[in-house]
Amino acid sequence: MPSVSSQSTDTPVFDTASSNELIAKSAVELRRLIGSKAISPVELLEACIGRIEAVNPFVNAVTATCFERARVEARAAERAVMEGAPLGLLHGLPLGVKDLEPTEGLLTTWGSPLFRDHVPAEDIELVARLRRAGAIVAGKTNVPEMGAGANSRNDVWGATGNPFNPNLNAGGSSGGSAAALACDMLPVCTGSDTGGSLRIPAAKCGVVGFRPSPGVVPSVRKLLGWTPISVVGPMGRSVEDACLQLAASAGMHAGDPLSYPLDPLSFLRPIDVDLSRLRIAYTEDFGVCAVDNSIRATFRRKIAAMRSLFARCDEVTLDLDEAHQCFDILRAESFVAGMHAAYQRDPLSLGPNPRANYEMGARMSLLDSAWAQSEQTRLIKKIQTTFAGYDLILSPTTPVSPFPWTQMHADTINGEQQENYYRWLGLTYVVTLLTHPAIALPCGVDHKGMPFGLQIVGGFRADHQLLGAAHAMEMAFAASAELRRPRPDLALLRQANPDLRSIVTTPPVQGSSTGQVASVSSV
Repeated sequence: MPSVSSQSTDTPVFDTASSNELIAKSAVELRRLIGSKAISPVELLEACIGRIEAVNPFVNAVTATCFERARVEARAAERAVMEGAPLGLLHGLPLGVKDLEPTEGLLTTWGSPLFRDHVPAEDIELVARLRRAGAIVAGKTNVPEMGAGANSRNDVWGATGNPFNPNLNAGGSSGGSAAALACDMLPVCTGSDTGGSLRIPAAKCGVVGFRPSPGVVPSVRKLLGWTPISVVGPMGRSVEDACLQLAASAGMHAGDPLSYPLDPLSFLRPIDVDLSRLRIAYTEDFGVCAVDNSIRATFRRKIAAMRSLFARCDEVTLDLDEAHQCFDILRAESFVAGMHAAYQRDPLSLGPNPRANYEMGARMSLLDSAWAQSEQTRLIKKIQTTFAGYDLILSPTTPVSPFPWTQMHADTINGEQQENYYRWLGLTYVVTLLTHPAIALPCGVDHKGMPFGLQIVGGFRADHQLLGAAHAMEMAFAASAELRRPRPDLALLRQANPDLRSIVTTPPVQGSSTGQVASVSSV
């Protein structure tokens, strides 16, 4: 398995029982224990560092680290607890930050060789908010280069392996965060989503990824401030954990003109939702997406196992016929805005996926842009007819089971060649176009025994209702062997043995960078 760590072993991973028990607890429970003085932030951080050092060589989820600074902050957090000082929502919780988010004093590479030595002078707003809430940054988490694609591998840090099988991919672009959460390396990790970057890795690793409505969490690094397709959102091992991070990060900021006044604490706990009153629509493919036949069969099995929970559970036919072309254009606009300077300097400095995104956008015209904007508006209006009769729409999150990370993307589905490297992400990006909130919820395993993620789409701006429903479903699923969240057996982890041993060139070097990335998108 490619990794910047010098540790390489084929020995099973074992931790002390007490550390295992501690770091397996939810972020919500860990924060409660810290506040009640039952555990120390120092104790928790050391347990997380121990797990990272033991497990990360197998999955390569955590990249740059700042353990010594984190230890200083953990001791300060411990003093604050003992002195009875006011404590933030995330006080003392170790945090992993996706490597698309700049972090003060900590290497931020965007997975690109162009920025292998870039150390920002300040935190981006998302990270600043989480740190103000008491979180302690322990390290960065891996991404595809510039967030392009759903396979978290790049020429700086290598590939992130799936916690259930390190030879397989963990999804992307928040793949490092999802794998770190699944392995109990860290209780809190950040994510972002354009075409599915929160939802896809969450589904592939068996954790929760929530794409909020645009503007709920300000995304200040996007150059096209008015676009609704790129958002920042939380990941967690449970819906409650995602809500905790959301409450610490939501709220208006002038850096994102789509943000608006709201009460962040309203997200702190999921609202109560009675599943027996919900009207559920479900679709295997939104009418336009290629989905592997085995995944379709798995999804039908999941629906059969859960349909008695709801007042209604009906298959619906949707017509989103122009969604693919619409997303192509809107997504390409974002990549052109963020990568124009780098491409003009040297096109070959960008990897194949970012370069393809830029070149696709550069070929487009104002007519293309105007059409895509109007088409997205039409699609949003069109989906409201479905939500007039239903509360939620369910679908698979990804159309294929996790595949080897040596394979950059799913190039064929059911023998059908995919048009480009991200077309297989259609199940999530068609939902992106609708601007409705969506969550990937762990839902047992698929036909290959790998995590299966259920995508749940809420009504327009119905974030609270969606989170409440997802939480109620999560609790109901826990009683079902077919539906409950799967957990990886870390004691069985072995070094990955794929066909391609490594794609790392030279390791990154700490130091200042003269380069800047204005904005990059996820997936």
